[in-house]
Amino acid sequence: MAKDLQTVVEEFRRYTRRMKDYTEAIGLLAWDLRTGAPKKGQEQRSEVIGTLSADLFKMGVSAEMKEFLDRLSEPDTYEQLDPITRGVVRECKKEYERSQRIPAELYQEYVVLVSKSETVWETARNQNDFASFRPYLEKILEYLDRFIEIWGYQGHKYNALLDHYEPGITVDILDPLFADLRGKSIELLHAIRERGRATDTSFFQKRFPTVDQRRFSEHVLQKIGYDFEAGRLDESAHPFATGLNPGDVRVTTRFQENDFRTAIFGAIHEAGHAMYEQNISPDLIGTPLCDGASMGIHESQSRFWENMIGRSREFWRYFYHDLTAFFPEPLQGVSVDDFYRAVNQVEPSLIRVEADELTYNLHIMLRYDLEKALICGDLSVSELPVAWNEKMREYLGVEAPNDADGVMQDVHWSAGLFGYFPSYSLGNIYAAQFEAALRRDLPDYKEAVKRGEFSVIKQWLRDNIHKHGKLLEPREILVQATGESIDVRYLVNYLQEKYQSVYEL
Repeated sequence: MAKDLQTVVEEFRRYTRRMKDYTEAIGLLAWDLRTGAPKKGQEQRSEVIGTLSADLFKMGVSAEMKEFLDRLSEPDTYEQLDPITRGVVRECKKEYERSQRIPAELYQEYVVLVSKSETVWETARNQNDFASFRPYLEKILEYLDRFIEIWGYQGHKYNALLDHYEPGITVDILDPLFADLRGKSIELLHAIRERGRATDTSFFQKRFPTVDQRRFSEHVLQKIGYDFEAGRLDESAHPFATGLNPGDVRVTTRFQENDFRTAIFGAIHEAGHAMYEQNISPDLIGTPLCDGASMGIHESQSRFWENMIGRSREFWRYFYHDLTAFFPEPLQGVSVDDFYRAVNQVEPSLIRVEADELTYNLHIMLRYDLEKALICGDLSVSELPVAWNEKMREYLGVEAPNDADGVMQDVHWSAGLFGYFPSYSLGNIYAAQFEAALRRDLPDYKEAVKRGEFSVIKQWLRDNIHKHGKLLEPREILVQATGESIDVRYLVNYLQEKYQSVYEL
């Protein structure tokens, strides 16, 4: 006797809730691995993560999942489902169709590999030893090549990876979008170099005690709306955010005593990610919809808070008094306007996470070009360090002194995150569109920032972006919030207006 629809839905929701519980447990184990797990326990921890991830993978491609999806995807049945259940069916079906042909044993091997690879990368980077990391990266690419062939793709081979992080985005869309942004960015960069007023940033190299950086970072995060009762701030080699559920979204940053900017802007960036997940609708908890709509939409929130708010003149008009109270000695004689211009200095640099807003996208395009070449077999891992250095000279005009600050500076490739980097520039593009819509709806929002009133911004973001989680597709969120599809001109205009003012062009 066939089960009635309500019974099937209830069983399906319990099944996917159990999958989400696995995801949360794995996320907590991974967070601990990257923030202080004992070195001797890291290899075994990687094995545990691999085992649980394989079990989760098996649930997503099981006969039981297929039975649920076959029943609930029938057109007449699907239309009867409530919006959240429809969204859960959509996401599970997408993942099922993507993964069901990959043997669970193969997937487990891959998860164990990337977990170990991250640990090897961290050691290799500290020792400037690309040779020890190279075999892991080669193996990761071998697995990805097998996965891509299993998944299938249309057009460029790299599209299979892009779709995993940013549905609907392809090489054909990105290439002209990035070309336009790259051309306008380089043009503005040349104008700044030729005619821009010099900026003094020497005071950043003075001593800013780590303990005070942490206290100030916590002060800022709490003020802008990061909920410390639903999160915490820790330290890691590479800043990141881990969302276990809206009640537990953790962030990390990296402290450098001789450069205050690294910690504070890293913390604000990750808090942008975290506030997104802390404000997803409670109705979505326990479902695969309790997540960001896409990597690009997620990144739009971190870049919005880090740059469009955190590096704004109004932001520092409010926080500068507090900052000088924490660090009176290194900031003695530095005015708020001097400080504002300094945190917006444009200077091509080696390190992506420390790059200014203007040159940041050039870092992403460099990685995008290299990833496409690696995935298509036009570039080998052994050739990667040389290719990296050539692109750095071509795009940014800087020389990497070693592989630690060059090809090994990011954790992403060690974690198998190919196709992920374009999300960062897409995040900048989305963020500029969201900011324009925010300004349209709340014309005086910058005055609120100047007064330290951030709740109106948080509410707008919650209503238009955060609460939806993954219930809506990225394009739906963008169009509903802004009235338009993706458009790079908002970012170009924002950068031009900002830096023409900062550099008095």
